[in-house]
Amino acid sequence: MRIPFTQVDAFADAPFAGNPAAVMPLAQWLDDAVLQAIAQENNLSETAFLVADESGAADYELRWFTPAAEVALCGHATLASGHMVLSSDTMRDQVTFRTRQAGVLEVAREAGGYAMALPAWTPAAKPLPEVVAALGVEAVETLWHDKGYAVVVVADEVAVRAATPDGRAIAALGPLVHIVTARGQTAEVVSRVFTDFFDIPEDPVTGSAHAVITPYWAGVLARDTFTAFQASARGGHVGCRLEGDRVILRGDCVTTIEGTFLLP
Repeated sequence: MRIPFTQVDAFADAPFAGNPAAVMPLAQWLDDAVLQAIAQENNLSETAFLVADESGAADYELRWFTPAAEVALCGHATLASGHMVLSSDTMRDQVTFRTRQAGVLEVAREAGGYAMALPAWTPAAKPLPEVVAALGVEAVETLWHDKGYAVVVVADEVAVRAATPDGRAIAALGPLVHIVTARGQTAEVVSRVFTDFFDIPEDPVTGSAHAVITPYWAGVLARDTFTAFQASARGGHVGCRLEGDRVILRGDCVTTIEGTFLLP
């Protein structure tokens, strides 16, 4: 079987920045074990698989796999999928994706880039001492969302960049997305994200994490729109906007690889 393969740097305006994702359209769903094996072979933070949606609810069904597991929501691979579809059909202005745990998502053209609509997963205050210890930070505030997102607010951007996470301790806490965030200087909000359980020690730019921190920071900043920067080694800028029960993330994409995956 020959499967089209596109690798996209998401939340990037040039190659070698942002977060790389593989996008692979399928004629029909393969066994989950095969999808997982393909994602492990790709060895990227996410591989996105698309199948035409026959339900009429969206244009495509969409699933995402890390090298270790399927995830409930992946923003950067959704953005990459939208980029792949819209780049191949310049007459389209938007594309929708039906997902299994995050509802229907949309990617639309906006100001030379893309705007992506994700669910607003508002976190609530909760003590997270084991998370704080594993991240190696001093917390100002800790929050939690039941989809598996732990948010640790620290004093400033310096503290975000100085985080010294213990990967084994983070992985031992289970299938969680660990977010360190603060007001920033590089952008209005900065963050770093650690997901060792999913074989991703530090995710370069995490759309789903911004679906969680956008409602929080919109409240703290007392406005619905702000700029964000994920301060990983690759780094990536994210425009954040809260619209009711949706978070709109603005970003660019760059295609870096096109080819064919050969499946025995």
